Amino acid sequence: MRRGAILFALLLGGCAQSPGAGGGGGIVSTNPCVDSVLVRILPASRIAGISHYSQDPSATSIPLAVARQFRGIAGTAEEVIALRPDLVIASTYTPPATQAVYARAGLKTLLLGIPDSIAESKAQVKQIADAVGAPAGGARINADIDRALTRWSRKDEPSPSALLYISGDLATGGSTLLNEMMTRVGFRNAAASYGLTHTGTLSAETIVTQPPAIVIAPERASRGTVLRRRLLPTTPQAVFPRVLINCGGPTIPPALERLAAIRAGL
Repeated sequence: MRRGAILFALLLGGCAQSPGAGGGGGIVSTNPCVDSVLVRILPASRIAGISHYSQDPSATSIPLAVARQFRGIAGTAEEVIALRPDLVIASTYTPPATQAVYARAGLKTLLLGIPDSIAESKAQVKQIADAVGAPAGGARINADIDRALTRWSRKDEPSPSALLYISGDLATGGSTLLNEMMTRVGFRNAAASYGLTHTGTLSAETIVTQPPAIVIAPERASRGTVLRRRLLPTTPQAVFPRVLINCGGPTIPPALERLAAIRAGL
């Protein structure tokens, strides 16, 4: 964690001038999870714009002080084209009409999906790094992930059940990156046991009749938080910061560390 703080201090030092302010060249990302990789492997001068989500406290995976040094991109084709980037990295969920406009404008694009496992996340980091000509940077991120897996993985029994909420009443189920991280540190994903795949909601009856050993959720109070405390008044509650929920890649090591700390506290 201290190493990450030092890294971002260095990043801030390299962002003294507003990158991409004049337009022309560079990389534009409209994907906040791509942003978290780019700011670690590229000099600020090569990043022409990042997703506006990275400048939102509830959606970012990088410190706001870093994100706000860059031009925020809402994702409209007009603003992206105006920057004349060398490469646009976006989500596979980008509307087909926007993708078509990028193509007509002659922009080179890379569309990325949501990784459902640590292996997929590492492959995506490598794909991003290779696409922007910074393979060594991608290798460093993946090496950090491997070290974190070695340090925090545990296979001892029993595995207590945990219910992890990503926002409000949305829980993470099986076949997700968060599910793999939970199981790696020694939890059993209660939502997966209930039959929830990917992300979704759970009925109050299910939660009450098969209560988890612990509920994990972001620190922000919500209606869902209040309801869960009423339904499970004796079940421990743990905080998993929202900044660790949104993305994989370089977020995996601190996410594993936090989940392992929660597991160790049981």
